[in-house]
Amino acid sequence: MAQEVVLVRHGQTEWNRTLQHTGRTDVPLTELGRRQGEAVGASLRGREFALVLTSPLQRAAETCRLAGFGDVAETRDDLMEWDYGDYEGRTTAEIRQEVPGWTVFGGGVPNGETAEQVGERADRVIAEVRGVDGDVLIFAHGHQLRILAARWIGLEPLAGRLFALDAATLSTLGYERETAVIRAWNLRVLG
Repeated sequence: MAQEVVLVRHGQTEWNRTLQHTGRTDVPLTELGRRQGEAVGASLRGREFALVLTSPLQRAAETCRLAGFGDVAETRDDLMEWDYGDYEGRTTAEIRQEVPGWTVFGGGVPNGETAEQVGERADRVIAEVRGVDGDVLIFAHGHQLRILAARWIGLEPLAGRLFALDAATLSTLGYERETAVIRAWNLRVLG
């Protein structure tokens, strides 16, 4: 079980720069985000992947393209970010004015997805990845990838709260013998 799954959180957007919850709103990368996408590509140069997957949202797909994998990437709706419902575009600080102590992992999102629903999507991606003979590269989003990592190692979706993940970072899932593990996490490639 030598397979590695490299996770790439997309580059910076204006909304993640300003700490707004960005679920399904299709915001573009900033100039820094585009440079980060290119830096991701430089970090992965020479690596071969049996499968490259990306969220269809432009911030992930553009990071994938800038990294040099756009021509081989396959789009998966299951890699889209958490649907934040009524909290889309709002910051945690704004939400906490109405719901003290709120977190996305502990407080839920009215008219959006539950952590369990995001976990079900992550489980479908994991099932596909584990059927691939070779390494896999995935471009997606912060909360979705945190939940995917939790599910990879057999934790509940809410355990994703324990895995901080910055924009334009590389993380690697894999195995130690037959045990699913996190081999590297939240490695910065640029700014």
